Amino acid sequence: MARDDAVVGCTGELLIATRGPAGPGEVLVRVRGGSETFLAWSDEPLPRGTTVLVVESRGSRQVDVIKWVDPLDALAG
Repeated sequence: MARDDAVVGCTGELLIATRGPAGPGEVLVRVRGGSETFLAWSDEPLPRGTTVLVVESRGSRQVDVIKWVDPLDALAG
């Protein structure tokens, strides 16, 4: 399946924790005016509920994610 470039750069929340190299989790991403779920891969384990940024699409509804802290939230607090 082809890459999904529309999801790259979107944020989401992990519904199922990632396990780093040991396996993916699941992320709910706000994209295309709605929300969609994808398998989420990360370099390090991330817990359920973590806000993440999609940095790459692997195709087949799989994405690479990193932990995300909104810079505007960081400035406010």
